[in-house]
Amino acid sequence: MSRRRRLALLSLAVLLLAGAGLLHWLLQPQRLTPALLGVAGDALGLEITASGVGEYRLRGTPQLIVRGLVAREPGATTPLLTAERVFISVPWSTLRARGRDLTAVRLELDAPVFNLAAFQHWLAGRPPGETRIPTLSDGIRVDAGRVQGDGWSLEGINLRIPHLAPDRPLRGQLQARYQSLELRAPMDLAFHLGRLGKDGGLGLAGEVTPAGKDWRLPLRLRLSAYLRQAESRLDRMILGAHADYLAGAVRQSFALGAAGPVEFADGLRLRAGAIALRGRDAMPSLDATGDLGLDDGLLLDWRGQLANWPTAWPSLPPPLGRSTSALPFALAYRGTADLADIAHLRLQRDTTRFDARFRLFEVMDWLDALQAGSGSPLPPLSGRLTAPRLEVSGATLEGVDLRLDDPALPATDTAP
Repeated sequence: MSRRRRLALLSLAVLLLAGAGLLHWLLQPQRLTPALLGVAGDALGLEITASGVGEYRLRGTPQLIVRGLVAREPGATTPLLTAERVFISVPWSTLRARGRDLTAVRLELDAPVFNLAAFQHWLAGRPPGETRIPTLSDGIRVDAGRVQGDGWSLEGINLRIPHLAPDRPLRGQLQARYQSLELRAPMDLAFHLGRLGKDGGLGLAGEVTPAGKDWRLPLRLRLSAYLRQAESRLDRMILGAHADYLAGAVRQSFALGAAGPVEFADGLRLRAGAIALRGRDAMPSLDATGDLGLDDGLLLDWRGQLANWPTAWPSLPPPLGRSTSALPFALAYRGTADLADIAHLRLQRDTTRFDARFRLFEVMDWLDALQAGSGSPLPPLSGRLTAPRLEVSGATLEGVDLRLDDPALPATDTAP
């Protein structure tokens, strides 16, 4: 072998060894992971780092595991997303496409924490254009996740999406727990979206259990609507639910229906919707229209008609109790989501009118005590009853103007 050939072979061997050494150095997790996160961060306008030791596999379908992930806007103090572990599996064709193809196999997130305010700030600064949705042939799994809102959070999020693809139906299962200062609500819901990334039909079905300090309200519900994403609105929303109000030994069952447009850009708000409640015993049956909202508290503003006077309520004196006329009402509430604040009620039959201010659960406790034959005969409320005539204990009262004042309630405010 000539000297020139030997030198060429030696040079080639050195280059191969150097290349192999460089490749080995680059593919070490402590170097490969930051490089890949840097590429992803540059594409999204985010600083993405990982504090834990990463893992990767290149045989077959490439896989990457990132631990201690933190994603934030450059210079921001609050991360948009953190996660204890992120697993992603991506085919070689996607890696070779360098961003032109957003096809992956699977994405898994362990204990992610998603800050809604930070996400909205980042989203507002993104350049205009259509958001690209990736394809995940083996879907998404989220375990022990959390979404932090303003004064509320979703805790213990377990999400399963078996398949994700743009412009295709999206199905999945969500388990989580809504939490605020005064209310918690575990949920287990199956969901279906007609077209991912575009307007289309939305369906929800499952169980939600709002609960306060001394009560629970298990709901078994179904919801259908047409989702308009850009307007953050549900059109043609129809909700049906069966529920049980539970407080100590008290159990009140009822059915609830609602229909109308729902806005969810800032909280939830059913505007000018139709509401139907079908109860028994102390739970009334009614039909109403109005608003129902949940943001930094609960809003009720209903006007409608009671179907009848509930059997568990105190009997109405004649001639009011003998009348079969309609029972129009107006109900308003603005306060904490656990219904602990003051509600306003206006109720009328014929020429008799009743205006009251009260706390719902105090009145329900009074009704329970009254049924048990104990407690005060006067309800815990402030209000006014006016009637041209009432018959009480065999006596006929003309021009009745009765005022009740509960000292436990604060000074009066505007009634509905």
